[in-house]
Amino acid sequence: MPNLTRRKVLALGALGVAAPWLSKASAQERKITVAAYSDIFEDIYKRTVIEPFMKANPGIRVDYMGMPTSAQNLGMLRAQKAAPQIDVCIMDVVVAKAGGDENIYKPVTAEQLPVMKELVPAALIQGVPGPAVTFDALVLMYAPGKFPSPPTSWKELWDKKHAGRIAIDAPPNLVGVGLTLIANKLAGGGDYRQSIDKGIQLLAEMAPLVQTWDPKPNPYAAVANGVVDLGVGYNARAQTISKQNPDRMAAVMPEEGSISQINTINLVNGSKQPEAALQFMSYALSGEAQSRFTEELSYVPTNKNASISEDARKRTATTPERMARMIDVDWIEVAKFRDKITEQWRRNVISRS
Repeated sequence: MPNLTRRKVLALGALGVAAPWLSKASAQERKITVAAYSDIFEDIYKRTVIEPFMKANPGIRVDYMGMPTSAQNLGMLRAQKAAPQIDVCIMDVVVAKAGGDENIYKPVTAEQLPVMKELVPAALIQGVPGPAVTFDALVLMYAPGKFPSPPTSWKELWDKKHAGRIAIDAPPNLVGVGLTLIANKLAGGGDYRQSIDKGIQLLAEMAPLVQTWDPKPNPYAAVANGVVDLGVGYNARAQTISKQNPDRMAAVMPEEGSISQINTINLVNGSKQPEAALQFMSYALSGEAQSRFTEELSYVPTNKNASISEDARKRTATTPERMARMIDVDWIEVAKFRDKITEQWRRNVISRS
């Protein structure tokens, strides 16, 4: 490469002569940053969605910022609200609703994203700025070597023989919030929108058996590495990790059922590249991208045109047997009292451990 001074480069530019190493494409490249989950989600999402998108759209560069939780993702955006450094966020629906209410995310429409017309009705949630990009469900994770047969009930978490061998993410993490709703049903608490007191009481009885409410880096690793024997997590990650470590971790949806979890994709209000961000969102919501992602990480796609293999489908939460056991939850209603759940955990659950 010739040794050109800044003055010579500027002179060449003034003459309309491009420096030989600066292509027209690179000069016009747009950059966006996507903030979403870290760990295994990040690795697979980069490989199956982001890299193919950049190959198909060479004029757009996508940087990925991995965040452990949706709450941390939102906290970062709150700190950047005056000058956001993120363009697109993937996060759980409850946190997305909170961010939308604070004008951190900008609502998108089917006119901006025609691909939204291909999504299942449940992906379009009133009051949430962006559509659902994946569905998932809570599962019970366990160490196969510690169980003669797979556990069948959430009540396994209350068995004293597991004392000190349980890891659960506490609220505001949505795993803990979801477990609260499951516990409320186990305790006969009735409509969670009216009261979760019985669920909190039941969780308080389990608390002395729990080793950690903040497993590092996460409950999946805690089970797979033999740190604990039981954990609660999301089906997609649990299925993938158990497939990689079949002797060390497995996951089941207990007989009492589970609850769905929704991840949404959102446009950050104040994005410096909104058009490129919308172009990426359109690709991420496409049947092609969702099919590729689901084959490697067992989330349920939201695009009706997504085509997945039978093997991949069996690892998701969409089998008829699992769907029949799902507990109906209105996450927008839950968002209204999420802070209350977190506070009750601090006072009445974590303090008992």
